[in-house]
Amino acid sequence: MQRRTRSDRPCDDAVVRVVIRVRLGASRTVVGGSHDGTLVVRVSARAVDGQTTDAALTAISKALGVPCRAVVLVSGATSRTKVVEVPDASRDAVAALLSREPFSYVE
Repeated sequence: MQRRTRSDRPCDDAVVRVVIRVRLGASRTVVGGSHDGTLVVRVSARAVDGQTTDAALTAISKALGVPCRAVVLVSGATSRTKVVEVPDASRDAVAALLSREPFSYVE
């Protein structure tokens, strides 16, 4: 999967920036909950060649119900803490994910 970056997004789209915290080694991919105000994404993918980042972006898109291309990595490609942009229409869904138990996304 090709990683989506900020330069791939048209300038006129209304977006929300979300800080996520990726946790490795999960038995399944899960989105939800918060850690110091960041959205937690648990992934089973290995931290090799961007697999973890790609799995996290895909999980966020599935949890928000938006196309994969709508979730764009802004910063943190090699960090566990990442900043992503999602469509502004997803603002309420992001708030719900932050405030509730993890949402399981089965690969």
